[in-house]
Amino acid sequence: MADPRGFLKHRERELPKSRPVPVRLLDWKYVKDELDKDPEALTRQASRCMDCGIPFCHQGCPLGNLIPEWNDLVWRGQWDDAIDRLHATNNFPEFTGRICPAPCETSCVLGINQPAVTIKNIEVSIIDEAFERGTVKPLEPGRQTGRTVAVVGSGPSGLAAAQQLTRAGHTVAVFEKDDRIGGLMRYGVPDFKMEKIHIDRRVEQMEAEGTRFRTSVEIGKDIRWDDLRARYDAVLICTGSTVPRDLPIPGRRYRGIHFAMPYLTQSNKVAAGDTVERQITAKDKHVIIIGGGDTGSDCLGTALRQGAKSVTTLAIGVQPPEQRDPKSQPWPTHPMLFDVSSSHEEGGERKFLASSVEFLADEDEHVTTLRLSRTQIMPDGTRGPAPGTEEEIPADLVLLSMGFTGPHRDTLGQLEHIGFTPRGTVARNDQFATAVDGVFVAGDAGRGQSLVVWAIAEGRAAAAAIDTYLTGNTELPAPVTARTLALRA
Repeated sequence: MADPRGFLKHRERELPKSRPVPVRLLDWKYVKDELDKDPEALTRQASRCMDCGIPFCHQGCPLGNLIPEWNDLVWRGQWDDAIDRLHATNNFPEFTGRICPAPCETSCVLGINQPAVTIKNIEVSIIDEAFERGTVKPLEPGRQTGRTVAVVGSGPSGLAAAQQLTRAGHTVAVFEKDDRIGGLMRYGVPDFKMEKIHIDRRVEQMEAEGTRFRTSVEIGKDIRWDDLRARYDAVLICTGSTVPRDLPIPGRRYRGIHFAMPYLTQSNKVAAGDTVERQITAKDKHVIIIGGGDTGSDCLGTALRQGAKSVTTLAIGVQPPEQRDPKSQPWPTHPMLFDVSSSHEEGGERKFLASSVEFLADEDEHVTTLRLSRTQIMPDGTRGPAPGTEEEIPADLVLLSMGFTGPHRDTLGQLEHIGFTPRGTVARNDQFATAVDGVFVAGDAGRGQSLVVWAIAEGRAAAAAIDTYLTGNTELPAPVTARTLALRA
């Protein structure tokens, strides 16, 4: 540890400033002011890492990131060594450093009685510095195994697996049904949270390493699943958890009620310069977002930038506490706290304990109003509308953002013996293998809706399992197993 008294001398968290709200609502650029960097503040924050006897940040991070090591290297100014240690466990720190909720920070030992180390910001600073210095280069395999792998889906799990398998010497093709690589990072996450240059330059690196990308190819329709299995020595399913949870209340069929993902996808396409006919837009509308998670927050920031008249976010549960309760959510568990995202800073209203009852519409059957009630928590834990608490709020556009129930199954049935869990995910064993020989599954398709850091960890571990299946052994790291993930889900 470079400075054993760093956490005593520098007790406050220092983070990069965000651009002013009135300014950032005028564009789709990243909310943080990346031109306003303070190297001295970053060094101070890195010095706060205590180099604990047991670094619980490792427990909080599914990737097992070597956090104390690269914190120390940043403090010393050894940037090349820092990115080597970071890349040893994480293929894409520029993704996790921007859109991961940082469970490592809630496990930080310093967080017991001080604000936690700014691990996430240090992480993204390391990779940004590496790209600026030109030290992120293609790592071409030293040999070719002659084995082929098809990765279906180009989200973080698919990309991580593809990069690991390519570097192991296999010929890897990534199939993506959309016109660009990136999965939900491309068309689900708005640019104000992560600009797409970060995906593009990783794809360039992976192409130089030998990974092949096939866009606008939907497996199951353009190519049958069993045909894909016949062409490749192994297949990895990384299609994500994409079936949205619906809201079956009266009036659901009215126009103007949409799932969140089509809305966000269209907005991201327009931000990328594409033309979208009949785009779903919030301009001059009263917008209701049902669901208070990350996707709902993305919808909020998007609607505000589109010029919504008003935006109201509804959550059926109670408002979480602002601070950790040591009894119900003890350190180092990841607590459920009241989250104020960059989108929440920008405007809109949040309602908790809000149960949607019915949609009302005009003569053209376009939604105009949402009738809701206060949520009633029953003794058995179930939730429902409390009688006598109904109110009506204007709703010209309703976005359903209540999570996802699993991958689409409509074509996966082409694979004989493929199975599904009671949760709707693709069934697998502790080595990510399905019941179909040579077919594996990783990421949200097997785990269920989760975090980007879990997706990368699963992709890396599945790559090690596939390498073992193809060659009999592997030197690829496997930070987690499917069984471990199931226990911790």
